[in-house]
Amino acid sequence: MWHALLWGGIAGSAVFIGALMGLLLPIKKKIIGYIMAFGTGVLIGAASFEMLDESLQIGGLSVTISGFMIGAALFTAFDIMIAKRGGKERKRSKENPKNNSGLAIFIGTVIDAIPESVIIGISLIHQQVSYLLVIAIFISNLPEGLSSSIGLKKDGYSNRKILFLWVIVFLLSSLSACLGFIFLQDASNSLVAGISAFAAGGVVAMVSSTMMPEAHEEGGPIVGFITALGLIASLVLTTIQ
Repeated sequence: MWHALLWGGIAGSAVFIGALMGLLLPIKKKIIGYIMAFGTGVLIGAASFEMLDESLQIGGLSVTISGFMIGAALFTAFDIMIAKRGGKERKRSKENPKNNSGLAIFIGTVIDAIPESVIIGISLIHQQVSYLLVIAIFISNLPEGLSSSIGLKKDGYSNRKILFLWVIVFLLSSLSACLGFIFLQDASNSLVAGISAFAAGGVVAMVSSTMMPEAHEEGGPIVGFITALGLIASLVLTTIQ
C-alpha cells in the first residue's frame, strides 16, 4: 500500500513541480512544446506497450477493445463537457477565455490523473511497479502543470491558490494509486484487463485532444520527430524493466 502511495505521488508530483517552474522560471513556449511532444510519445508508448499489451494477454481481444473504446469515449465526453465550462485550454499557457475557467481546468486535470494513477497501483499487485508508466505520467504531467499554471496566473489566480490546486492533484494521484492497489488485488483477470484498456483509451484520447495540439502550436513541425523519440524511449523502457 505504501509503495502505491509513493509511486502514485511521484507521478502526480510532476504537476506541482511543473507549476513551480511555470511560476518562477522564464521558460520559452517552444521548450514547453518540446517537453509536451516528448511526453506525448512516451504516453502513447505506455498505452500501447504496457496497458494494451497487458490487457490483451490477460483478458483477450474483446475485453481489450471494449475497455479501450469505452475509456476513449468517456474521456472525450468529459472533455467536451469541461471545454464548454471553460477548461478547454487547461494544458495551455495562454490566457483562458472565461473568468471562471479555473475550476474546469482543475477538474480536467483530475480526470486526466486518476485513471493513470489507478493503473500504477494495479501494477504493484504483481510486486513490480511499472516504471514506464510512472515515467510516462511524470513527463506528461510536467508540462501540464507548467502551462496550466501560466494560464491560471494570467487569469488572476494567486501563486498560493494555484499551488494549492496542484497539491490536491498530487494527493489524489497518491490516493488513486493506493486504492487501485487495495481494491483490485482480488479482481479477476478480465476486470484488470478491462481497466488497463480503459485507461489506455483515456490516455490516447487525452494526448490527442490536449497535448498534441499545443505541442505543435508551440514547438512547430519538429515536434513530430520529438514525439517519435518519446515513443522509442518508451519502447526501450519496456525492455529494461
